Amino acid sequence: MDIIELARDLGKKIQDDERFLAMHVASQQCDADEALQNMIGEFNLKRMAINNEAQKEDRSEDVLRKYNDELRAIYAEIMQNPNMAAYNAAKNELDALVQRVTTIITMSADGEDPDSCDCDSCGCGGNCSSCGGGCH
Repeated sequence: MDIIELARDLGKKIQDDERFLAMHVASQQCDADEALQNMIGEFNLKRMAINNEAQKEDRSEDVLRKYNDELRAIYAEIMQNPNMAAYNAAKNELDALVQRVTTIITMSADGEDPDSCDCDSCGCGGNCSSCGGGCH
């Protein structure tokens, strides 16, 4: 089996993982939440209104400020929605898994021992420029 086939197998394993499945279910719940979808639509319309106002030669800073305040209020409401909160939590879990896999692959490609390179235990994201190293 070549490396690309192994990567495809890994992709299938990720899609079988409980974290992926939880995110998929949470995404479907968000899609089915009519109130949430309406808020997201309102958010997108408000964002377009901000862009339209900002591009005007005679734009009004007061109107932009009002739109931005409204946008922040809609965003806060979206983020308080239980389905959105569940989605964000599930997505964070899946992102952590993918980051861990990516870190192991990257460190292996840099010559580290594939059996021991794993920054999950030390909380490292794999990018030493952010912390100065020391965990691997």
